[in-house]
Amino acid sequence: MADTITKTTAPGRGAGGTPGGVGTFLIGLVMAAAGAYLLLNQVQVTAGFWRFGAYGGFGPTLLPLLIGIAFLFYDGKSIVGWLLTVIGAAIILAGVLMNMEIYFRPTSLYNTLLMLGLLFGGLGLVARSLRETGSRP
Repeated sequence: MADTITKTTAPGRGAGGTPGGVGTFLIGLVMAAAGAYLLLNQVQVTAGFWRFGAYGGFGPTLLPLLIGIAFLFYDGKSIVGWLLTVIGAAIILAGVLMNMEIYFRPTSLYNTLLMLGLLFGGLGLVARSLRETGSRP
């Protein structure tokens, strides 16, 4: 007596557990990474003068941090010390970020379209690879 065993196999899974395709995902990922690299390579970041309020200067922004550190050296479990240290570090980080000047270096329209096309085309391929195959609008 011959037993016939029917075996059902699950459809192949691709990127993100969907049947979209690993190849499409990887091509899109490489395209998006190349576009993002080229785009960010055209950005120039410089620093302006440090200003804190109307008075300017970097010194006043250090006070909460330094006082907090002093509290922590006195008592490592001091809540006030930790608060002052975190607030002081946040003020300094915010000051650095607010004084950055970001410029897009001049480039040709062709290069700009190439960079943006790679970035958004790659993101589109990644998104297409992650959707279900039967879910077309």
